[in-house]
Amino acid sequence: MELFVKKNSIVRKIWGKGDTILFIFAGASAEFALNKAVDWLYFTGKLPSDPLGRLFSTVGYARKIVFASTEDANKAIDLMSQIHSSVEKSRGTSIPDWAYRDVLFMLIHYSIAAYELLEQKLTEEEKEEVYNVFYRVGKRMGLKQLPETYVAWLSIREQHLRDNLVKSYYTEDLFKQYRKHLGAVRYKVLLEAQKLVVPLRVKELLEFNTIALLTQIVPMYKMSRKLKLDKLVKSVLLPSQYKNQIKELDVF
Repeated sequence: MELFVKKNSIVRKIWGKGDTILFIFAGASAEFALNKAVDWLYFTGKLPSDPLGRLFSTVGYARKIVFASTEDANKAIDLMSQIHSSVEKSRGTSIPDWAYRDVLFMLIHYSIAAYELLEQKLTEEEKEEVYNVFYRVGKRMGLKQLPETYVAWLSIREQHLRDNLVKSYYTEDLFKQYRKHLGAVRYKVLLEAQKLVVPLRVKELLEFNTIALLTQIVPMYKMSRKLKLDKLVKSVLLPSQYKNQIKELDVF
């Protein structure tokens, strides 16, 4: 059976640890709130009504791709495309191709940023491997203008950050929803986590200050994993109704 992602791939290591995944979506939740196409998720109502549920749903799709055979991964990708096509049909217009690329680019950036924050720096070969996996996802979805290599992608990514992000009504409302669903304390933790992984452009638009309170806490969290206390920490940081999903985040 051919696997979509090889068993020894760095991508499996990244997406096999719950804390890494949480940082991926912490960063993505900040950047996506600034995306000029965020109104598409307001059209369905799913993101503002249940942002955490949306997170775990997205994790589920990513897992189907990263830990599946090539055949099953392609089925999952095709299903995502069908869902998006259905939304486009309901709205009577198409999601811009650049918006699809932006989401793909977020997964690439935050996969690397989260792993390097919590584990270790990736080699250029490993970064290329991360890029290649999501590149293949994008190609399967029929996305155009995808650079073929990680190095070529870097400048395109910067251009997307300059052209496709803006602070809007949706930005402010989404952060209000994050606070509503997380509560004041967890929301503060989310903001501090975002500061550690988002690009400078995102920090500027969200007016984040330069002090990240979690900078000193991350080493202690790494120690908690060695002491097998990290699951307790994650259960405290996320609402209790998601405890089963939290347990399922860890593969390794």
